[in-house]
Amino acid sequence: MFNITLSTLKQHLTIVIVFILLYSCGSESKPASFETISIDTTYEAHISATYDKAEGRSDLSENINTNVEKAIVSALSSAESKITIQTLLKNFNSEYVNFKKDFPEASEPDWELNIETELTYQSYDIITIAISSYEFKGGAHGNDKIKFLNLNAQTGAVLNQNELIKNKTGFKALAEKYFEQSLEIEENHLTMEDFFYGKPFQLPENIGFSADGLVFLYTAYEVASYNQGYTEFVIPFEEVAQFLNVN
Repeated sequence: MFNITLSTLKQHLTIVIVFILLYSCGSESKPASFETISIDTTYEAHISATYDKAEGRSDLSENINTNVEKAIVSALSSAESKITIQTLLKNFNSEYVNFKKDFPEASEPDWELNIETELTYQSYDIITIAISSYEFKGGAHGNDKIKFLNLNAQTGAVLNQNELIKNKTGFKALAEKYFEQSLEIEENHLTMEDFFYGKPFQLPENIGFSADGLVFLYTAYEVASYNQGYTEFVIPFEEVAQFLNVN
């Protein structure tokens, strides 16, 4: 009844191993693929929204899309954290329509709301999406913002700077060197405190990944005495990799 030869057992074992290997390969998480979504609804205000969306209905795609939408909404000053992008645009337009009704004599230009994202980097470990927004509600100028959203490429969870960086002291020292080079501080006889409101060098809120390396982006409000918009520099991966927890 149990007359199974050694060669038969080996054959069965080989089949089981092959099956396990095939199953393991098939069950590995696949990298997220993206499509570009454009909202083409016609509004009274000048409104446009073009953003990256992970394809499919996997948990990874759902998490990525949820976090991208949250980041877009939170980037705008008048946004509520739990509304969708479509609701955000609709609310902005309604606000503009009500403004025109309340102040029909106003000669302000049409309001504008523009949203755009760019997938700047994708690896096995990390996905970086740059979110740009511009909001104009009259006045001298509008309000533009750029935000780097770093996501875990395996789960879609948002990664903060502490999760990205190890040896923060060494990382900060390297970043300070590149900051000095980007603004030619020594040539202009400036000190670091001139840029950071009397404080020593500070890392920006926005740090993201690109094909060229790690990008550091300061807003005009993060860097003083420098009124030419954003301050940006890139550290090549070969120099900064030793300070990162991801690839």
